[in-house]
Amino acid sequence: MSVEIPNIRHLRVFLEVVDCRSISRAAPRVFLSQPAITQAIAKLENTLQTQLFLRGNDGMFVSDSGKVFALRVRRALELISSGLKSALSLGGNRETTAIRLLQGLTTTGLRALVAVSEAKNFSVASRNIGISQSSLHRAARDLEAMLGFILFEKTSTGIITSKAARVLVKATKLAFSEVVQGRDEVNSIHRREIGRLVVGSMPLARTSLLPNAINKFNQTFPDINISVEDGIYDDLLNHLRQGDIDILLGALRFPLPADDILQQELFCSPISIVARPGHPLCRLASISLQQMQQFPWVIPREGAPTRAIFQAAFRDAQLVVPSRIVESGSQVLIRSLLLDSDRLTMISEHQIQHELDLGILQALNYSLEHADRPIGITMRRHWMPTKTQRYFIELLEEHGLAMATGNS
Repeated sequence: MSVEIPNIRHLRVFLEVVDCRSISRAAPRVFLSQPAITQAIAKLENTLQTQLFLRGNDGMFVSDSGKVFALRVRRALELISSGLKSALSLGGNRETTAIRLLQGLTTTGLRALVAVSEAKNFSVASRNIGISQSSLHRAARDLEAMLGFILFEKTSTGIITSKAARVLVKATKLAFSEVVQGRDEVNSIHRREIGRLVVGSMPLARTSLLPNAINKFNQTFPDINISVEDGIYDDLLNHLRQGDIDILLGALRFPLPADDILQQELFCSPISIVARPGHPLCRLASISLQQMQQFPWVIPREGAPTRAIFQAAFRDAQLVVPSRIVESGSQVLIRSLLLDSDRLTMISEHQIQHELDLGILQALNYSLEHADRPIGITMRRHWMPTKTQRYFIELLEEHGLAMATGNS
């Protein structure tokens, strides 16, 4: 994560002052002097460009910005604490407690852990986070020594992380995401609507749903950058669960592939069998699966919902599933393959509505049973969106409703 994350010790100090309403009362609880605490709070306020406390004769009272940020910091530290407990158990260290380790953790050490786990190479990781390789090595080894279990192992193909390390990496990335959300909410309070929204997008969402939401969103928030991450579902889901992506948009999966996510359906998209205009089957008023079985196909890879529908259609009719296939989820490639051959594909009508309207492709006169694909939003189960993120979701819900009722 390229966004600057405050020192974890400063975040812990900040929460203690929030709870104690006094620097003097917080000092013995965090084992720091009052001047050190004052300096830590000042650094946080400078980073966030806001006043976190209102100072008075009877104590320090958290400001509106401080309340918003404190909620996010508390969630972040709880995530790291939970990750530490799981990592300690997996790493076999039963002599140290998560609370004790949390007091010694540094943002530098955790950033090193995340960077090396992602790059699988110390040299690449050091460039990615902008520190020297020697500093990165030292931070990673210091963290490993403090935790009391192995984080990294060298192999012939690079650095691999232990299972305990992977648990802590996930917790760290989710915690850092909470801190970034807290910063964005503080900026929003001061009408500094800046930041970044990261959306994972499956093919169907890119044709209408996502472009419509982005354009409307940027009319209200022109200074918030939106990053759209494309990829296969499993990769995007992993990035969502790790906190790299805010929401995932596209075909929903049933049953849920993980217990730490939630799905929200926006609309259902009918599946059609599609070919080029002039395809031999386009001239027929009635088409059977036996006839379509004789042609080559281009279909999504195993695990995709449409692939399951494709296989079920032939198996339910007690027919052999066609084996002359090209596997691809790329709409551009699918269109090119169809136009230059007699291939068929099974695809959502919403996904290729533009091509159908222009007559570039044609849906065959065959109705598939139970072949609607639920399209919607996938989110982390305990994710708490900011007001800005919530507004983007509302735009998706609005356009999804229009598509469901045929008013898009």
